[in-house]
Amino acid sequence: MSKIRVMSENLANKIAAGEVVEKCASIVKELVENSVDASSKVISVHLKEGGIKEVSVIDDGSGMDKEDALLAFQRHATSKLYQEDDLYFIDTLGFRGEALPSIASVSKVFLKTSTGEVGTYIEMNGGKLVCCEAAEARKGTIITIQDLFYNTPARLKYLKSEQSELANCVSFLEKFALAHPAISFSLTNDDRLLVSTSGSGNLLKAIHEIYGGSVSSKMIEVRASNDDFDLFGYVCKPEILKSNRNHMTVIVNGRVIRNQDIYRAINDAYYTYKPDIKYPIVVLKIETDPTLIDVNVHPTKQDIKINKMSVLYEMLVSTIKDALYQTLLIPDAVLRMRNTNPVKNEVLESVIAEEEMNIKPVEVQTTFDFSEEEKRVVVNPEMKKLKLYPVGVAHGTYIIAENEDGVYLIDQHAAQERVNYERNMRALSEKSVHTTSLLIPMTIEMSHGDFLKVKESEDILREMGFDFSEFGINTYVFKGHPTWLLEGHEEESIRRILDLIIGGLSGFDRVKFNESIAITLACKMSIKANMHISHEAQEELLNELCACDNPYNCPHGRPTIITFSIYDLERMFKRAMN
Repeated sequence: MSKIRVMSENLANKIAAGEVVEKCASIVKELVENSVDASSKVISVHLKEGGIKEVSVIDDGSGMDKEDALLAFQRHATSKLYQEDDLYFIDTLGFRGEALPSIASVSKVFLKTSTGEVGTYIEMNGGKLVCCEAAEARKGTIITIQDLFYNTPARLKYLKSEQSELANCVSFLEKFALAHPAISFSLTNDDRLLVSTSGSGNLLKAIHEIYGGSVSSKMIEVRASNDDFDLFGYVCKPEILKSNRNHMTVIVNGRVIRNQDIYRAINDAYYTYKPDIKYPIVVLKIETDPTLIDVNVHPTKQDIKINKMSVLYEMLVSTIKDALYQTLLIPDAVLRMRNTNPVKNEVLESVIAEEEMNIKPVEVQTTFDFSEEEKRVVVNPEMKKLKLYPVGVAHGTYIIAENEDGVYLIDQHAAQERVNYERNMRALSEKSVHTTSLLIPMTIEMSHGDFLKVKESEDILREMGFDFSEFGINTYVFKGHPTWLLEGHEEESIRRILDLIIGGLSGFDRVKFNESIAITLACKMSIKANMHISHEAQEELLNELCACDNPYNCPHGRPTIITFSIYDLERMFKRAMN
């Protein structure tokens, strides 16, 4: 007797369900995607017990007739692909024809649907048809999934708690609402409304409806385009970073996706603006030719492959970095500085005395369609011409300075860290390297694994200006170093550089490596809080800060300077009443 047999349709669907249906959010995802593909304008999701007991999705889309409704539960039955070539031009969210039969095989399904003429009601139980009859002719679809995994107890026990399943469902629908701001979404759990969007088509308004005003008011618009990709969306200012990547929403051709290369590009764009353990809130929509992406990688259709990823990477990094740079050049404190430039005064007036006037400040939008006058406002070269005179120090940490425009507070550590960082970056980018010899050669011993990693990068160290050689087992002797290392801290600096080499060889990026060195050593070379410096040293630091390319934040993203204009002070002390 033959050992190989063709498995039953129901068994095949249960196996497929193991890939398609991981949790309650998987049900929500597949059903909502079908509603979007049906051109729905209003989509409502209703959960019971976080979706474990019931998931119901109601839409006002095109609906199905009786024949299509029955076929929808057949494996690999789809209205979205008809021939092999269609795989290269996928413009719908669903296309595999696996979701509904897989879901039906491990749950109880109740479907009401209509194209606006005759309605159809279908009931499925564990993948078997229980009922098919006529129903009311409400255009759209109502589909309810009950008792997920009731017939596969091995899978049921791996569902998480109600709160965890609910959190996943909410997170998914929030991202979907951001991907499709022209559709009105709502989600309730046990009759409690948790998500609601208006479907206005305005992405920033959708961000406001999902995250609230404290986030939407801190978002920066980004927009860019090239021959292969169109990019539009919003990225957050570094002051509202999160502790995980869950708030990095990336949408490619309307599909919420996961892609580590894109996440890395976003993270790299924020380099020096945030700590490594923090992540930004971003909503980025990428439009491209369907032939440049492959969504047929995983049954969930969230992991995709992107052709010309290097082009997209450069576009993302440069666009986001430019937006952050131009926005952070004018923190609110510096915006308050007034001068006789009428173009600038228009912007400055909008942010004065936010609390007293009870209005929201007008954000300077960061797009790439600035007029020439707007560009001059954003660049703000006046900061580099400031003549600040130190008059004291608060708490041994904040230099108090003044000029004819107002009073300034400068974080002495953050300020010198910025000065040292830019000095280090200039030194690392110079073609000619100046080396000084050590009076006493320095030996550094390390583990065999670390020694091999350093040995692999010897050329990098020599290009930087280090003079060294092997000295015994797993040991190097250093005889010289580049002149820009801080005197008295040569050994610590060399060890820090070696640690960066040992910890970052995989996918080595020389530019990022140089930045890491510049940041690490800048922090060590800088004066600390509660460390007294002379009046002359304060003057020198302020002059160096004002001459920096970006004097407004340290390389970790913290502000270096805030200011109160004369007008601000007069308003606070009621000398000015308007």
